[in-house]
Amino acid sequence: METGDNAAHNISLPLRNLLQSVKCVTARVRDGESNESDGDFDLSNFWDTLNQAVKAVSQEATKISLAFSKPPLPSQQDGEKLADSLLKSVLSLATVYYWLPKSRGVSLRRHVRDATVEVLEGVTQLLEVILTSPLQSLSQEQLTSTGGVWSACDRFSHLPKDNKAAVLLLLSGQSGIVKDAIEELEQALSETHDPFGDVLDNEEDGDEPRGNRDTYWSERDRRVVAACRGLMKAAAACLKKMTTAVRAHGDARVPHLVEQLDDLVDGSMEISPGVDDLALCLYPPVDYNGVENNVSKLAALLKKLLAIIRSNHICGEAESSWVQFLDGAVDHNLQKAKDLIQGNG
Repeated sequence: METGDNAAHNISLPLRNLLQSVKCVTARVRDGESNESDGDFDLSNFWDTLNQAVKAVSQEATKISLAFSKPPLPSQQDGEKLADSLLKSVLSLATVYYWLPKSRGVSLRRHVRDATVEVLEGVTQLLEVILTSPLQSLSQEQLTSTGGVWSACDRFSHLPKDNKAAVLLLLSGQSGIVKDAIEELEQALSETHDPFGDVLDNEEDGDEPRGNRDTYWSERDRRVVAACRGLMKAAAACLKKMTTAVRAHGDARVPHLVEQLDDLVDGSMEISPGVDDLALCLYPPVDYNGVENNVSKLAALLKKLLAIIRSNHICGEAESSWVQFLDGAVDHNLQKAKDLIQGNG
């Protein structure tokens, strides 16, 4: 008859093997490539099958969590069956993910991949908790990690269902980041010129006004910030109008148009980091070299994105007018900022 320690060791073995297998599957999903060609691919059937696979993972993960939450421990044979069933559901989920071809959109694939990886990482965490906790007790950590798997699986019902929806979601996220950066800068500008003056000024008679600019903007700083803020606002307007155009004219039914939607995302993903880099240089003490480099960089990124929009299927007559206007606004704000930085404004 097996001792308690031997039984625990034997029942842990299939869980440890399962854990390693899930980690390997996760790595392949995170870094692997999906199908290249559409073939007979049916997007509606894909979603039905994917949702079934996700549901199976959730169910099998719940079974294994329950089996190790209270005595008696499952037998080694039952433990192996539970591990095999969960591994089968994990492999099925990964396989269905790989069905999604690139021709249906890189942005869509990114959303599905991230959601799939989140489920697999949830399963990994659950197994690690079970293996590191007493095998016949239900810890709060095990409850939390089981809930984490459920939450990750529930996310699939909210995923965008085609590349147009995926692109709109990504663009919305970029717009939000840029909007936040502008609002934070404007909030700082609305504060008094020198909020710490009473504390930091040298009050001795005859002293010159302090030259420390570490905590507030000079008037020149403010003019430079205003010009840079104009460029940041042009970035926000570009993302907002582009999102509206995608919503109105975006087409995810034809491969080359799907690819054009992904091109918009590729161009847009560089804008929010460019805005953040510029904003960071603008806070006191203003880094004028950094401002000059980053304002030029952001302007170049915006010109590149506007060129992508101009040649995209979302760009009709109405869109062409704001593309042209923003193109001019980028040039104007860039030149204004450079003149002020160089002391010519």
